[in-house]
Amino acid sequence: MAIANLEQSVGLVETKLAAIPLPPEGLILESGSVLAELTIAYETYGALTPAKDNVIFICHALTGDAHVAGYHSSDERSQGWWDAMIGPGKGIDTNRFHVVCANILGGCKGTTGPASINPATGTPYGASFPNITIGDIVHVHNLLLNYLGIERLYAVVGGSLGGMQVLEWSIRYPDVPERCICLATAASLSAQALAFDIVGREVITSDPGWSGGNYYGTGILPRDGLAAARMLGHITYLSPEIMTTKFGRKKKELPSEERFSTRFEVESYLQYQGEKFVERFDSNSYLHITHAMDSYDLTETYGDLKAALKKVKARFLVVALSSDWLFPPEQSLEIASALVQIGKQVSYCLLKAPYGHDAFLVDVEQTSQILCTFLGGCARCTAPVEAVKRNDYDWIASLIEPGSRVLDLGCGDGDLLSLLTTNRNISGMGVEIDLSHLIAAMGKNLDVFHSDIDQKLDMIPDQSYDFVVLSQTLQVVRHPREVLHEMLRIAREGIVSFPNFANWHNRIRLGMTGRMPKTDALPFEWYDTPNIHLATWQDFLDLCRKDNIRVKQVIPLTERKLSRLLVAAGFENLGAERILVNIARP
Repeated sequence: MAIANLEQSVGLVETKLAAIPLPPEGLILESGSVLAELTIAYETYGALTPAKDNVIFICHALTGDAHVAGYHSSDERSQGWWDAMIGPGKGIDTNRFHVVCANILGGCKGTTGPASINPATGTPYGASFPNITIGDIVHVHNLLLNYLGIERLYAVVGGSLGGMQVLEWSIRYPDVPERCICLATAASLSAQALAFDIVGREVITSDPGWSGGNYYGTGILPRDGLAAARMLGHITYLSPEIMTTKFGRKKKELPSEERFSTRFEVESYLQYQGEKFVERFDSNSYLHITHAMDSYDLTETYGDLKAALKKVKARFLVVALSSDWLFPPEQSLEIASALVQIGKQVSYCLLKAPYGHDAFLVDVEQTSQILCTFLGGCARCTAPVEAVKRNDYDWIASLIEPGSRVLDLGCGDGDLLSLLTTNRNISGMGVEIDLSHLIAAMGKNLDVFHSDIDQKLDMIPDQSYDFVVLSQTLQVVRHPREVLHEMLRIAREGIVSFPNFANWHNRIRLGMTGRMPKTDALPFEWYDTPNIHLATWQDFLDLCRKDNIRVKQVIPLTERKLSRLLVAAGFENLGAERILVNIARP
């Protein structure tokens, strides 16, 4: 089968083996056990710059390997497991980056693992292979980078188990990665995820062919146990929605000849996945890697997640998948929230991904755009979002002290934050619900949190910012009163701007024509407007008095000549087209 679109790939590649020089005492693992020799299988793509400052390290998931992109042969089936993401012009662009991916310690694709030869015996390690941890895996990969002469990483990227490795990179080697990307991961597995792994290991070790882990050379493998473990695990990678859409209760035409098997297509699919997996993976590796994943718990190790991430220096991107029930979105949000709470640079987004946990591997279009943007962007991934004319930005900037910490709620495409960063030297973060706007803001090198500001902003600690800005957004939120109080919980001052429904132009349109106004400040038709809480100058001030919110300054914003004349004459509520208010706690 010939390779199609070879020009869109890194092409034909080969896996290399590195014999890592070890000190006389060998490689000491976190358990205290020692490996006398260490071999690492790895692949690289894209040119390395003379300064070696364009390296991206890919951390693979449970059953992955070093072959992340390109092809091992002219057969399409030899394609790397994330080839859709990595290559020329792709999300991780090999025209820009030198990409490295390595098989993990304990694996079965070239890196030292249970099937490797124990130099002390001349036979495979088998049952004698020591327990490993995520920390051991990352330590070994850091040794590979040292071997390759690489001291810094532009980014380290991983999903699932790979995301756990990314977390460990940021903690164990805080000076190495400049950026960290965690996809569909967690700081520890949930009880449900642990249960699936535990049962998976049980079915392997219960297979008579396992022989206590010493099955190499016997001619008998624990095939049934490994296949069943894979079938069980594969269920967790798919969402109920996809399972229903893909299989439902559809049946095969021919009845099964085996007792208790069924004609359901989902059974055939899972059996196929199990049989295919047995041909490419080792049971002992599966046992060791799942055990390492289950044992990873940053809260248990460090006391709490914020303490674990305290030394992090990298800028983070955390991506959650909406239909992932193996690593549910709440666990990604927990990581992102902890980073926000300790003042680290982080962007977070929740992707609507019907494919479940596997979405970051199979549904890569959105993920590719987000990664490309976070990694520095390109014209294709940072296409401009149509901007709404705003005349309040300069006024907002004038109210913000240079060097302040600023949170922009409903930040849109990040124009205001970008302006404040350039002109007022602020450090800040945006909160945005629209994914296209969020990506555009990230393309301006801003930190953005994908969230609905009508929900409690619990990820942001009390008084963690100097200013919170709510620019032309108050009228679109469902709970404006609560949002105002959240602003003053988070910061010492708030800056709010909104369209003034009492402006003369609106009154005339409504009074003379009997129709809802449509102006620059209110540019939408009544049936297609996001504005659900229209207010006036006086309405807002009344609310502030009622809720004991101190009004420091009110600025009427005008564009029309008559509006300016009315404001100058003292008729602010009649003349102001938009209103800018600086609020504070009493």
